[in-house]
Amino acid sequence: MRRSAVLAASALLLLAVTFLPSGCGGKEAEPPSTLEVPRLHSGPISGTREDGIWVYKGIPYAAPPVGELRWKEPQPVEPWKEVRPCTEYGSACPQPDWPYSIQREIFQITDQDEDCLYLNVWTPAESPDERLPVMVWIHGGGFTTGAGSQVLYEGKYLARKGVVVVTINYRLGPLGFMAHPKLSEESPHGVSGNYGLLDQIQALKWVQRNIAAFGGDPGNVTIFGESAGGASVCALLASPLAEGLFHRAIAESGAFLTMGMPSAARSETLGEGEKLGEKISHELGCDREEDELAALRSRTPQELLDAFQKVGTGLLGRASIGPVVDGYVLPESPQDVFAAGKQHKVPLLIGTNADEGMLFSAGQSLTAQQYENLVRLAYGRYADEVLSLFPVQTGEEPKIAYSRLFTAMGFAAPSRFAAERMAEAGMPVYVYLFTMRSSVPGTEHMGAYHGYELPFVFGTLVRFLRPEDQALSETMMNYWTRFAAVGDPNGGTDPEWPRFSAQNDSFQELGEQVRSSSGYYPEAYRLVLKINGLE
Repeated sequence: MRRSAVLAASALLLLAVTFLPSGCGGKEAEPPSTLEVPRLHSGPISGTREDGIWVYKGIPYAAPPVGELRWKEPQPVEPWKEVRPCTEYGSACPQPDWPYSIQREIFQITDQDEDCLYLNVWTPAESPDERLPVMVWIHGGGFTTGAGSQVLYEGKYLARKGVVVVTINYRLGPLGFMAHPKLSEESPHGVSGNYGLLDQIQALKWVQRNIAAFGGDPGNVTIFGESAGGASVCALLASPLAEGLFHRAIAESGAFLTMGMPSAARSETLGEGEKLGEKISHELGCDREEDELAALRSRTPQELLDAFQKVGTGLLGRASIGPVVDGYVLPESPQDVFAAGKQHKVPLLIGTNADEGMLFSAGQSLTAQQYENLVRLAYGRYADEVLSLFPVQTGEEPKIAYSRLFTAMGFAAPSRFAAERMAEAGMPVYVYLFTMRSSVPGTEHMGAYHGYELPFVFGTLVRFLRPEDQALSETMMNYWTRFAAVGDPNGGTDPEWPRFSAQNDSFQELGEQVRSSSGYYPEAYRLVLKINGLE
């Protein structure tokens, strides 16, 4: 377990337990407002009223993906007639304890179950006729962990800014992304894997059908996500199946990781994904059964997770799985779709944190020689250029150089690539660099690490830190919600955020100061283009 990451999460948990409400309504619940019981396509529901916001938790957006529906495209919900109480979060999708053995406790992951395709809605509307902007959150977690119910993602603070907030679950790990030749054979499209992405698309279809009942505008939907959620945003921008389901996009710390970090490569092609699925099946002994798929579907989620952990080792020794280029959900890799200018053309807000790599290097012990060996293994003939750009400086721990490399090559340069390609398509693009250093006790040395911007975006927990943290959070929530409303974060009294172009290379620094700057990792960007043959 990485001690610094656990300290950070534990400190946030302490703030959550101390200051956040422990349940829906309770003694703090207010009398019902004039918003009628929402009548969804599947049936009527009820929620709770919290601090002036209507909250609906655990709304099913697809049928439970269990039994014969395991490893199938999400299916419609069975309709109901009576009012269905939606006051508690639905189960999180099955996921491993690792890398954090106390993950459920720290991040307040709800009970897990394969029946997990639920979403949550926060709305400030008093009438279904208000047509407010809608923001749909896609959580991170390396496509293996996370849930829309995590305490950091409580939507009421953003909703107070005049938007309807939706957070979703989607299938994870081997249940969400395992491909297999026999699964491809039974598919009408001849493909497998990408079930988690199909869940996200299904949730967006649900929004199109139902969000007006909550006072939301189905014609003004913004998808936003962080880490694997940010990568999902870019994948949805590249998927023909998502066309017309959203109108703006925000990607936080999650463009095309494999573009700048070859060692991070997952099984990206369908064939490679199918080979991983065969390994999982072999580990479970299912390939020796007469009906291999029936045997795989008979295994428990935990058995599948355990087998995946044994055979799916990837980046930094962690079991790794994710979207595959299947020719159906993803016709090409998302970065290739962007390179060809074939992505969906929508306004884009995108950026990274100044010290992304600190979370990934925390707890590691690297010698200078080990660092050099890692770089040479990952970058081959480009290793000398990478080492020249990210040397181990005098008196510096090699893991600090590794963190700089991971930040610039893995996150920032690919994000700039997405920004440039969208700007070249004539779309408004706004780039940020989050630089506020952690003030959580025990993690100050980690700076603006991966994921640290989340409580600032949602307004959760950070309100109990320093006044400058609170002020930055308010500014960021204003930027994010204004962008969701009109495709431009500017307005009000917040500092002007210039529109990005390849010529001005401008970005907004979000830290102790909020100010415009230029020069977004130019050296790393040029090197990433060279490595990918895109100069």
